Formats: sequence, C-alpha cells, structure tokens
Amino acid sequence: MLTPANTKSIPAKPLTILHTSDWHLGRRLYGRMRYNEFEAFLHWLETTIDEQNVDILIVAGDIFDTMTPSNRAQALYYEFLGRVSKSCCEHIVIVAGNHDSPTFLDAPSNVLKFLNVHVIGTACEDLNDEVLVLNDTDGAPHCIIAAVPYLRDRDVRSSSAGESADSKDANVIKGIRAHYDDVASIAKAKQAQLIKSHQRHIPIIATGHLFAAGGTTTEDDGVRELYVGSLGKISADMFDEAFDYVALGHLHVPQRVGGQEHIRYSGSPMPMGFGEARQQKQVLLVQFGDVKNDFSERKSASNTTAASSMPQLTDTVTKIEKSVEKAAKKVASQATDFMDDLFGFDEPSVNDNKDEMVKTAVIENTSANQDEHNQSLSIDAATTNKILYRNDSNQMQIISLAIPKFQKLAQISGDLASIHQYIDKNIQSLDATDSIWLEVIYTGDEVISELHEHIQSMVDGLPCEVLKIKNTRTYNKVLNQQQTSETLQDLNEAEVFERCLTTHNIPDEQKSSLRDAYDQIVYNLQHEDTQAE
Repeated sequence: MLTPANTKSIPAKPLTILHTSDWHLGRRLYGRMRYNEFEAFLHWLETTIDEQNVDILIVAGDIFDTMTPSNRAQALYYEFLGRVSKSCCEHIVIVAGNHDSPTFLDAPSNVLKFLNVHVIGTACEDLNDEVLVLNDTDGAPHCIIAAVPYLRDRDVRSSSAGESADSKDANVIKGIRAHYDDVASIAKAKQAQLIKSHQRHIPIIATGHLFAAGGTTTEDDGVRELYVGSLGKISADMFDEAFDYVALGHLHVPQRVGGQEHIRYSGSPMPMGFGEARQQKQVLLVQFGDVKNDFSERKSASNTTAASSMPQLTDTVTKIEKSVEKAAKKVASQATDFMDDLFGFDEPSVNDNKDEMVKTAVIENTSANQDEHNQSLSIDAATTNKILYRNDSNQMQIISLAIPKFQKLAQISGDLASIHQYIDKNIQSLDATDSIWLEVIYTGDEVISELHEHIQSMVDGLPCEVLKIKNTRTYNKVLNQQQTSETLQDLNEAEVFERCLTTHNIPDEQKSSLRDAYDQIVYNLQHEDTQAE
C-alpha cells in the first residue's frame, strides 16, 4: 500500500514550476521612471515560460511597489496575466507582499480564476481556501500549493493592553508558525487522499513573504522590517517537512534559508537600488518527476527575444549579444566561484553521495576592470542557466535562470582621482547608444566645494546619466545640513527623523523612546491597507 511516507521513491508526474517575486511594478530610482524595464522583464518572463514549458508560475509577493499602483503599472500586470494565461502555463499563483494592497489584489480574484490565475491577497479566515490543488489539462493533479501571503500583524496576533515589545514579538512568531502548521496539516490531508487515488507522489509547494533569519539584504534595496522588533526571527524550521519546496519573497538577494536547498528566495528580477547593481538577477525553475536535463545550460535565447519586443532597448541588448562570446572568456578566467546560488551565503556541508545531490558552482559576473571599490560595467556575459540543486531520490531539481539586464547601473566610490580613473576605463570606451545610470559616492578627505560640477564635467558627452552624487564627508560631519541638490526623495523616513532629532537638540536619553514610537507609527502607516473600505 502506498503511503505518504514512502511515495518519495515513486516517480512523480513531470512538473515544472517557475518561482519569481518582488517585481515592484511602478518603482522609481531617484525619480526616474522604469516602466520600460518592467515591460522588458515581463516580455522576457513570458518568453521564458514558453521556452521552458512552465506548468505553474508562482509570484511570491510585492507585485506592485505601493498599495496604490499607477494605471500603467496595473496595465502591465493585467496584460501579462492575460498573455500568459493563453500560453503553455496552466496555472498562475499570486500572493500578496507587504508592499501590496491585499484587497486590491483580491478584488478581481473571482474573475481571474476563469483564467486559472489564483490570487491570495489576504490571509483567509478558512485556511482551506489557501490550500490549492492544481490539476493539469487532463484533470490529473499537478501539485498542492499552500498559498500563504504576507501575514500582517492583525492576521497572526491579538494585541492586548500593556503588552510588552518582547511579548508582541513572541506572539507574532507564534502566530506565523501556527498559520503554516495549520495549512501544512490541510495540505498533507489532501495529499494523502490524492496519493491513495493516483498512486504517486503529489508535491506540496508553500509560498511566503517574510524575512527569514540570517537573510542577506543590500543597503538601498528598500526592504522593510516586517514586524517591529522581530526582524530576522523567522527560521527555516517553521516550515513543515512535508513542503517539497518553499517559494519565498521579500528579500531581493537570491538565497537559500538556513542552508535548506528547498527553501529559497528567488530575489527581485531587477536591481531596486544601486546596491544591487552587481547582482545577477534570476528566476528559479523547480522541476519534479522524470525531467529531462536539456534545459540548456547556455546563454538564454530569450534575451534577444525580450529585447526585440522593446524597441527602445534593442540597440543596447543587440550590442550585448554581439559581445557575449568575447566577454564570457574574460569573465570565466578571472571570476570567483561561489557555491551557493549567485552569492556565497550559507555554505552547506557537501553531500558525499553524488547520486543524491549534484551542486553546480555559479560564476559571479565580475569583470577584469573591477577594483576593491567599484564594480565594472560588464555586459551580461554570464546569463547562463545553472543547476543549483538536484536530488535524484525524489526526482527534484532547482535551476537558476539568469535574467538579462535591461538597464545598466553602476555605483562608483572613491576620491576624485579614482572616480575619474573609473570613468576613463569603463565609460569612455562604451558605444554612444548605451545608456548607463550612475551613482557616485565621494569618499575622499579633501573638501570639494563644487563636487557636482566636477563629476558632471567628467561625464559630459559620455553615454551615461548621473542619478545621484553622495558626499560622505558632508553626510557624516554635517548630518543636519542638506546639500544644495538634496531633496526629501533622497532620504528615507528614518533619515528625516534623525535629522529632526539633531536639529531640535533632543537629549540622547530621550532619543531611544522617540525612535521606538516613531518606528511603530511608520509601521502602522506602511501596513494600513488604503484600498480597504
């Protein structure tokens, strides 16, 4: 008799899932609109779904950058869903993130169901509604999805008067764990019924939008602390062992959780700040069953397809394609190997049984022109699909599909001499049709009275645009004085508040309690669903 305990050895029906998250449609970068990039990515994703014969697409939260997305951001979203619903992809599962309005996402959910688009914006009162059994076109079960959205404070905790901060934190974590335990129990019960009737393993895939313990972020990625005071306390052991894969969103750096291969962040598909400029962005392909390994460990052919669908980006990407062969050799000879996805996080112990797991090193996209301060403007030579994990015992593998860069970004740091040297080496030789956005961080000791003019003179006539110039000397020594060109858009909420504390000469002994109160106010504002009645 086949039971859930021994079904891992039974070949599952071939199934391909694509995991992505954190699109942040509508997000700006220092005031610059990025709709062309968003559109190019969605076209690339649509092409990739067709090329890889994806059965199920999972978007693990933060579809939009704000709870009140613009009309253009909404148009990109709905047009994409409409196109993909007509493709080989049989189901799309979307859960809300902390940036999304739960009620806004939920509003058209009943209509989208007719397109096999399953949207969970708000944590369901009946948790059975979060556990989806997805069938193929023949009516046979593909898998079970525990579609858990971002769990807001009110979803997992009942507040009480006089409750301490530590007690609040503990109750939040307890509530999140209980939520996942309950949906896991429902999913396992459904799985047992399906195993009994179909005599094969039916995978369970969970989703989540949260900050896991040990998670890595970058300085300017906009990732918010989800629960005041409890940042980083959600650990890998809160996910039931019955989950074959956990598709997470919120952190923009692709990474595993707690060294567990099957619990992963796909990361954001585009750099959300200059701190992410060096990252090779990715989506994750998760395959179950007797899958073929001809998924193509090669430069993705969809790079060209995506570019051709965006006329304004065609010239740049065409030049990238022409240079790939030459740059790939250069990168391969000088790059550093990392054993965990696209970064060196959380190195696991190596499994001695090679039949159980095959790990493939991924080469970081690094150029010969990179120094200790600055990354080069290397082209996308390493846009290669890589097997990150394979387990032959349960016939599962995870593949990283590299996303091409649709807008070049670079962050330059140093004194005037090193900044000038970098520009000479990396930008002077670029074609005039290239478009590069720069963030320049001046770290020199010399006082430069007209820093902006100096930087602008260096890039005058070059194919680049300086979006931001930071003077760390000014930032560190004159905290409460804004630079001439500085605007509120350049500062986050915490920086504005800190300047207010300094300007009004608040005593140090009072600052801590004021910061705590301010953090709670900002948290409440960020989590208020402005789309709700």
